[in-house]
Amino acid sequence: MRFSSKWRKAAFPALMLSAMIASGNVLADGKAGGVKTDAHPYRYIDVQLLGVNDFHGQLDVTRKVGGKAAGRADYLAAYLKQREAENKNTLLVHAGDAVGASSLVSALLQDEPTIEFLNKLGFDVGTPGNHEFDEGVDEMLRLIYGGIHPKTGFFRGADFPYVSANVIDKKTGKPILPPYVIKKVKGVPIGFIGVTLSDAPNIVAPSGVAGVSFTDEAQAINKAVKQLKRQGVRAIVVLAHNSGISNTDGSNASGEVTEIAKKVDDEVDVIFAGHNHAYLNAEVDGKLLVQSYSYGTAFSDVDIKIDTKTKDIVAKKAEIVTTYQDGIKPDAEITKLINKYGEKIAPMINRVVGTAKITITDKQNASGESALGNLIADAQRSVMKTDFAFMNPGGIRADIEQGDVTWGELYNVQPFGNPLVKMTLTGEQIRKLLNQQWQPEQTRMLQISGLTYTWDASRPIGDKVVDIYLPHGAKLDPNAEYTVTANRFLADGGDHFTVFTEGKNREEGPGDLNALITYIQQLPQPFAASIEGRIQKLR
Repeated sequence: MRFSSKWRKAAFPALMLSAMIASGNVLADGKAGGVKTDAHPYRYIDVQLLGVNDFHGQLDVTRKVGGKAAGRADYLAAYLKQREAENKNTLLVHAGDAVGASSLVSALLQDEPTIEFLNKLGFDVGTPGNHEFDEGVDEMLRLIYGGIHPKTGFFRGADFPYVSANVIDKKTGKPILPPYVIKKVKGVPIGFIGVTLSDAPNIVAPSGVAGVSFTDEAQAINKAVKQLKRQGVRAIVVLAHNSGISNTDGSNASGEVTEIAKKVDDEVDVIFAGHNHAYLNAEVDGKLLVQSYSYGTAFSDVDIKIDTKTKDIVAKKAEIVTTYQDGIKPDAEITKLINKYGEKIAPMINRVVGTAKITITDKQNASGESALGNLIADAQRSVMKTDFAFMNPGGIRADIEQGDVTWGELYNVQPFGNPLVKMTLTGEQIRKLLNQQWQPEQTRMLQISGLTYTWDASRPIGDKVVDIYLPHGAKLDPNAEYTVTANRFLADGGDHFTVFTEGKNREEGPGDLNALITYIQQLPQPFAASIEGRIQKLR
């Protein structure tokens, strides 16, 4: 069994050793509890935790990291199996959003292929992120426990447990999933607690979270820790679908998960984070926090040393590993899985619907406008025949590449299947709506059609929008009523755009993907889109 190359480089860094000396776990003369460690070679066990987060069903997707190809499920599998072979005491975990906004090879089959992928790798425990709720609680539970879906028939479910301590059934007042699970390694128990970000109701369609509530993460963790401690569990790991980020040297750690770390019981040793698709490898309040970007382009390799006498973790260290495709062969079993499902959906996804004159991207300029955002907003306004349309930037998940554009490529652009909603808002409400783009925790610039506006960064939140113009140059009338299109996620107040919930005369239309396809098909070919100055930052 290895103790990882990370430990070989520095088995006990000075700071870690000092902390252990202070706690009494290791004495200055290298003894543990006053006993020479080499006299008790079986007192300590080395456990490896391999974790991913925000995989989003990217089974067949290769991405670029530093200009090099990375990701794809068969390459991720090769890395994980390689690391797992170096330490028989290995557990595989995921910290949420394993599915949702998935590649077509998974999404068109209700994300069952992604769960099968995790099953084949032998994952040991996972927690739901916000995207596991995209199609509602019942569908999430079907993927976990198995069941029948009208499109795909029977599915056996996950071969490993999902845990979440803070997602509560409103009727029973109890968690819909086990709050934690205990895994034993060489007889030593390790507790895994799961939590899902409590802000999920604000970023998931209301239908997705109907019937459940999301409680405070730290409080839920501490409640579970108490239960684990009563059972004699001292080695505790949290899977938290909460954001976090740090520099690569571990400095400047920030985000929701760092605040959670400060509030939870010190018996928690390691927290796997997720949600914001970032790098995190840092120690906060004695807890090791990790997050490995997203889409399978990296994974977290955490090594822990457990004292078999106290059952506690006495040392911990992590490495974030990028899954570059060069220098490693893809796993043949997973390649076969990808090809099997790819052939199944090929006839639908390869249908050409148009030709792009140039590559159209969702990259926003300094004002907050993107060419792809303009195209999508125009499509929605055209299909719904409204004065204006608004598109959330988080709903745009890929670019449109130059050349023939297939149904599958457009699905990757808008994979959520949101119906469009027509409503009526006043000019005053539209001004208020645009000002909701600047929120204390994050700025989200809506992509727009049918109007233009200016904004001033020096003005306070809630009053950044200066002038709003109609297509013919007149200013928006605050007292007039206008018809507006938004997808159902926005229409229900998603991303904190609560003004949409005030809309009158609501009518539901086609799905956002169908609207985009219909619009592109009617454009002169090859089609294009550009940044036009719809949004203008004054200063």
